[in-house]
Amino acid sequence: MKDQLNNYFADNLPRFLDMLQDMVTTNSFTANAEGVNRVADINAKYFTNLGFQDERVQASDQNFGKHQVLTRSGSTAKIVGLISHLDTVFPKEEEIANNFSWQIDNDRIFGPGTNDIKGGTVVALMVLEAMKKFFPAVFDEITWIVLINAAEERWSDDFGALCRQRLGPEALAALVFEAGYLADGVFSLVAARKGMAIYDIQVEGKSAHAGNGHKAGANAIVQMAHLTQEIAALTNYDQDITFNVGVFNGGTVANRVPHSATGRGEMRTFSQDVFDQGVKDLLALNNLEPIRSHDGNFACKINIEVAQENAPWPRNAATDRLLVLWKQTGEELGYSLYREERGGLSDGNQLWDFVPTIDGLGPSGGNAHCSERAEDGSKEQEFCTISSFIPKAVINTLAIRKLVG
Repeated sequence: MKDQLNNYFADNLPRFLDMLQDMVTTNSFTANAEGVNRVADINAKYFTNLGFQDERVQASDQNFGKHQVLTRSGSTAKIVGLISHLDTVFPKEEEIANNFSWQIDNDRIFGPGTNDIKGGTVVALMVLEAMKKFFPAVFDEITWIVLINAAEERWSDDFGALCRQRLGPEALAALVFEAGYLADGVFSLVAARKGMAIYDIQVEGKSAHAGNGHKAGANAIVQMAHLTQEIAALTNYDQDITFNVGVFNGGTVANRVPHSATGRGEMRTFSQDVFDQGVKDLLALNNLEPIRSHDGNFACKINIEVAQENAPWPRNAATDRLLVLWKQTGEELGYSLYREERGGLSDGNQLWDFVPTIDGLGPSGGNAHCSERAEDGSKEQEFCTISSFIPKAVINTLAIRKLVG
């Protein structure tokens, strides 16, 4: 069966890469709703040939595109979900400025979304085509639901709710086609991801003339700088929890003691207990001893609020059971598996506690979210490797065959 699958995928690889090129050359920055929806149209053209029904569901943010749900009903109650997303992080202007477009260089294809995650959607299609051709009875038994997020890069809780509604708790698995390493007889799968809390900071100071009234002022930027140090100190690598203040703004002109400053940051960790404690420690800094005006008449006011919480996806038994199937399949094909635990989020964070979930099923590549290139090689654009598509599709096809029995 390995040889048959390899030959089929090799014969059809140009067609699969044509699909990838169509997607990559269509800008689908999350805020470009029209482009996001055009990528969904490209997907529909290929998946409907396999008998899938195409449905669109508007993202909760009306400025974004529509989530895509592709469904092919089976003859049994068995359900398998395949998860991808339509959007990228690259505005059209950035693509143009950095000459970031579809380019093939030996085994690498460079371009927006090649690695994150349009290549993964192509691998999902390859798997489903192979299931229909080589295991038609199994293909007809299963209800296959392909769920493709319109706003994964901005994080959309509504997509997680949509997945849960359509898959149901009895689904056999949610298979996430984010990129996954494959080279030199080794492939990886993602079995855990950090959770993330995004927080906003507001500091109120007191303005004053920087020359004549400096003593009366309470510098909001100085307070923010001090607070930033305190937040950074909450990072604990032994507990694998990190805090990052990523945005910092304040003041208006140089000759005025600034009266306000704002910031935004994030916290990440794998453990829910560590996550909860991290939020408590962060919010406790609202009681930090404030910076005061020299005359003591005014104290800066600090307000830290958690704007968004996305729970961790920790190591768990249901994911581990899926890993065993993929590990066995890989070994039968001459590959060894190593499990990854990634710091970045995926749609798997919204599903692992509802249905068995694994991630990293897409092609191998690198430099996700990177559009710049430097002649000295210090900067390189996002890419996927052509040579990884076929082996990843073969492994996934045969592992899913084991999964569905």
